[in-house]
Amino acid sequence: MSSRAEAVERAVELRAELEHHAHRYYVLDDPEIDDAAYDRLYDELQALEEEHPDLRDPASPTARVGAPPAERFEKVNHLQPMGSLDKVTDADSLGKWADDVRKRLGSDEPVAYVTEPKIDGSAVSLVYERGTLARGATRGDGLRGEDITANLCTIKGIPLRTVGPPPPPLLEVRGEVYFPADAFARLNERLVVEGRKPAPNPRNAAAGSLRQLDSRITAERDLAIWFYGVGFAQGLAVATQWALLQWLRARGFRTNLHAERHESIDSVARTCEAWEASRAELDYDIDGIVIKIDSIDQQWRLGALHERPRWARAFKWSPMRAETLLKSIHVRVGRTGALNPWAELEPVQVGGVTVSNATLHNEEDINRKDIREGDRVIVQRAGDVIPQVVGPVLPHRSGTTPFRMPKRCLLCDATVVKLEGEVMHRCPNQACSSRGLETLIHWAGQPVMDIEGVGEQLIRRLWDLGLLRTAADLYRLTADQLLELDGFQERLAANVIASIERSKERPLSRVLFGLNIAGVGAVGAQALAAHFGSTAELQSASVEEIQSVAGIGPERAEAIAEWCSQPENRELLDELGHLGLRLGAEREDSPGEGPLSGRTYVFTGMLEAWTREEAQAALEALGARVTGSVSGKTSALVAGENAGSKLAKAREIGVEVLDEAAFAALVARERP
Repeated sequence: MSSRAEAVERAVELRAELEHHAHRYYVLDDPEIDDAAYDRLYDELQALEEEHPDLRDPASPTARVGAPPAERFEKVNHLQPMGSLDKVTDADSLGKWADDVRKRLGSDEPVAYVTEPKIDGSAVSLVYERGTLARGATRGDGLRGEDITANLCTIKGIPLRTVGPPPPPLLEVRGEVYFPADAFARLNERLVVEGRKPAPNPRNAAAGSLRQLDSRITAERDLAIWFYGVGFAQGLAVATQWALLQWLRARGFRTNLHAERHESIDSVARTCEAWEASRAELDYDIDGIVIKIDSIDQQWRLGALHERPRWARAFKWSPMRAETLLKSIHVRVGRTGALNPWAELEPVQVGGVTVSNATLHNEEDINRKDIREGDRVIVQRAGDVIPQVVGPVLPHRSGTTPFRMPKRCLLCDATVVKLEGEVMHRCPNQACSSRGLETLIHWAGQPVMDIEGVGEQLIRRLWDLGLLRTAADLYRLTADQLLELDGFQERLAANVIASIERSKERPLSRVLFGLNIAGVGAVGAQALAAHFGSTAELQSASVEEIQSVAGIGPERAEAIAEWCSQPENRELLDELGHLGLRLGAEREDSPGEGPLSGRTYVFTGMLEAWTREEAQAALEALGARVTGSVSGKTSALVAGENAGSKLAKAREIGVEVLDEAAFAALVARERP
């Protein structure tokens, strides 16, 4: 038996050696020893840790075997938003993006690009504290994801501790987890042997593997990862995307060997075309090419619009198509009363995914394409994701007829209307069950209250039993009521009630988005929450005050004011407040600390180089607050072209006025 001092020394040696060989194998693809030699070192370390349990380290190579099942995944906020990429689909749209970049940066400024294969997997964020993996999460909605640290620790390509020179004290690295082709084949072989349904495609299998409550299952699945960037890093001084990839690789992060740097957009276009023809040669799925501006300074200056960076694009190849039978056209009445047709299809494989239904948009689109029930149709996955019917395979089958939207609502029998200038048919009945039912489904979903365990199927069951009619009813549900439903046991019922209770902590913007106010989407809800701070303030606001909110026009302002004036809506808000939801004057969108903390700004007119959202985000990132009206508390008014009455008021009461140049200088001066 070894002494403890000897064991400590040897454990440190073994971990360093195993980390070195893992780096050679998974990152550099240049192993120095064979698998048997690696296994001997691993077994020796495992034996030492079993002999001396106090030597166990969460970052040890032996920690990758998985842990006992978790009850659920906790939601976590990303250190920086994980935005999605706008796409281009051909050389022309790629060229237009490049022209826009040059216009924003200056036509004489050189621009270089970096391309990487767009992995068809599952995006993750990994946070390292002083070089040790502290947390890993799914992308989620881009702002919040699920904490899947235990599962990510089982993936051998993820370093539990960085190698090489010391990294920043806090580092967030982004990557894409995927299934190599041979690992995916082995998974399906095993599932078939076990009498289970095989996974439909590698992307879904990767996402499902990452969300296993039992991380030991994830450990069995041979997942891999490519790292492509950094979200947040304290003091990281890297000038280019190309250098960042080298920096990541030097610290043990597996970056794609097919990444390339280009001096021209024509070179980028040739690369995209070449990869479309040769992607089948890879041992993993890609659905396009990611293109990024190389210069980090240029990335910063280009900025983002609605969390979508202007400095990057995803070149997506033409969607894959298949032919199948359109069995029936169904109509669903949505939460705004819109009648939404959809196609029930004979199941067919489209790009590795089994598709059995698809969107049909509206009656005009269906008849323009001449799509009919009973036809053979062409189906594609738009953007390789959303299934849609492209058109019929002519000639039509005998007996098929053009589609007609129902004349009466399928739920309440009200006469369906189609307003002039609109393409959608609607049920005009405000009391139609679709409004309540679909609103509840929307309310519980991930973009709004994100209530785990409360999906569409459960809401429909509770609706049919008369237990749900409004969002307030959801918060009055009891575990005893759920236990009366088939399939519910005490633990499941308790978990659902606990999830509902946790959703009371969602910010005001989520509540406003979930209330089904006409014209108020996620962005509008955030703007209203930031401006008014509470439902009470919003309810008492005039149409003019609502219209002063960035992005809210006259028609939407009137619709919002009308919704707030209706007694049943006021009653609902009162109920939600009494039930404990966050409706009070808690400005969840208030800025953090920064050099402009305590200062308040107002915008008027049009800025040339900034959208209103970008300009507001720039100030809020510096700690300032942005409001919609000028008052004695306003620090400065930012005035663009065609400034209105706010400019006159600012001058009248002596508020400082900044033109666009002064505003840009302020942001540049205060930006850290």
